[in-house]
Amino acid sequence: MTSPVASRFNPPVRVILITGGNGGLGLATARRFLQDPESHVWLGVRSHRERAEFLRAEHPDRCSLVSLEVTEPAAWKEAVSSILTASGQLDVLVNNAGTHDDALLGTMSPDVWSRVVSTNLDSVFHGCQAVLPTLISQRRGRIVNVSSLSALLAPAGQTNYAAAKAGVIALTQSLAKEVARLQITVNAVCPGYLDTEALAKMPPEKRSAMIGQIPARRLGRPEEVAAAIHFLASPEASYITGSVLKVDGGIL
Repeated sequence: MTSPVASRFNPPVRVILITGGNGGLGLATARRFLQDPESHVWLGVRSHRERAEFLRAEHPDRCSLVSLEVTEPAAWKEAVSSILTASGQLDVLVNNAGTHDDALLGTMSPDVWSRVVSTNLDSVFHGCQAVLPTLISQRRGRIVNVSSLSALLAPAGQTNYAAAKAGVIALTQSLAKEVARLQITVNAVCPGYLDTEALAKMPPEKRSAMIGQIPARRLGRPEEVAAAIHFLASPEASYITGSVLKVDGGIL
């Protein structure tokens, strides 16, 4: 017979919601969780969902899609309600959705500033607030927020993105203190330069210069960041909260 303590901290199925579910890091993270036979992954997606649909087709019984505009509180409420109706619980939130639109501050339009801050920072606030009632009632849960190396080493031309991602770290550390006694952990990861489709389009000389800044002398892989997220969401990480984990090849 399973003890009450074991059932509280190790439910037979873990339900994970990953935002930005059609992007490279979101899909890599989903694939890592799907390696656990007890996990059911929900991918939060907007209008573009082709790759997420493909992953769902690969795992029809353990991967689902939910429509989610991460900047809208009402959309969060509806998405969480849909997940709870279908799965009965929600154990892990990975706030991964994000965007950037780089420009020098002197020429950056207010709209560009607001959109980037809203997508990268406001979305994390809305997401955490939407799932907290469920995690608190369950007295268990994991939240992993995807920040960025730009939050720690802010480059020129990214005042909006760097400020938003730095805000994600501060939010993470503050919220972690608020819910630690409830067996809920809140952590952040800061990916460095990843080998993604965007960087693949970069001119070779610029790409080489970027790699030259990395002590490991290579770009990171989304799967390596996904492994860090998976660990922070695991039962083994139950005493880690309010932490910021860099995955950057040693830049900082």
